[in-house]
Amino acid sequence: METLRIMVCDDEPGIRLAALRSLRGLSVDIPEAEVSVDFVIDQAEGGEEALEIIAESPPDILLLDYKMPGISGLDVLERISQMNCEILPIMITAYASIETAVTATKQGAYDFLPKPFTPAELKNVIRKATTQIILSRQARNLAAEKRVARFQLIQMLGHELQTPLNVVEGYLQLIRDGRIGEDPEEMDRCIVSSMARIEAMRGMITDLLGMTRIEASRINRQLHEIDLVEVGTQVVESFQSEATRHQLTLELKAGGDISMVADRDEIVMLLNNLVSNAIKYNREDGRVDVSLSVQGDTVQIAVADTGIGISEDEMPRLFGEFVRIKNEKTRGILGSGLGLSIVKRLASLYSGEVTVDSKEDVGTTISVSLKRS
Repeated sequence: METLRIMVCDDEPGIRLAALRSLRGLSVDIPEAEVSVDFVIDQAEGGEEALEIIAESPPDILLLDYKMPGISGLDVLERISQMNCEILPIMITAYASIETAVTATKQGAYDFLPKPFTPAELKNVIRKATTQIILSRQARNLAAEKRVARFQLIQMLGHELQTPLNVVEGYLQLIRDGRIGEDPEEMDRCIVSSMARIEAMRGMITDLLGMTRIEASRINRQLHEIDLVEVGTQVVESFQSEATRHQLTLELKAGGDISMVADRDEIVMLLNNLVSNAIKYNREDGRVDVSLSVQGDTVQIAVADTGIGISEDEMPRLFGEFVRIKNEKTRGILGSGLGLSIVKRLASLYSGEVTVDSKEDVGTTISVSLKRS
């Protein structure tokens, strides 16, 4: 629940009293912002008093009489525009005309309320103003969050790409200067290490493109009925050579035919990230089991490994963007820190959820439930 302040500025006591009675106990629901708003009501008998209150504590909405003795409503609007404060003014007037509307709008009036007004008319204009304020604030907050996220992304890329580039550059410098010599094993070690760094950088770029695609998919998703077992088989087969290289057994377990309405590329991306993590954080001679099943109106995807596991302290950070668990066991394991964040975002597109069951030095099972349609 949010609270906005409304100030009623009118030299007629009857108008102020009518407004206070009409707005008492008012609550506005804004479904698109998922918020409800209630109000605190202040009043001012004229423009001078209104400006004094605004100087100390500006309201969010100002119900402002157009014609008052002393400082008029238009004068108040002009003063407010010079204060650089966020107030949504609504003019109350019995002298409505095109000229009045143009002048007041130029000076910042959001809307007009003709005298005499009914309680329903007053509440309606307050609802419109409240929606405008809340949605504008959320838009600004979102823009600020995006600026912070963009800065963090650039900062992360600068840090995460600098290290592998320095390693590759260092090995190339050794080779160019002839300091490696003729030792083929030493040369091979430099090449293998450089290729691993390049592969890590490629993986980071792939993950970043995946995050971008998820945002774009909210608009351009291609939803069709897909065979989840066929997709899972394809993903598992694509990782078999990597699993073999790590001396792991990788198997798919599926309980019959499983179909769902989905964007195929999104499901492939989700499975790729789960299987890749299970291989990366496993141990030699371990296992990775990919299980697919149906429970009611959801499909269940579970990827279990016999790897290093995750501690309870590390668990809350698991789904953060650009977060990698760094400890003695993960030293030397390269990655972008985006994989599980991508999985969680994809699950949310299907009204799903992600759960983790893990025990250190035993293994981890990540389970994803997705709505079938």
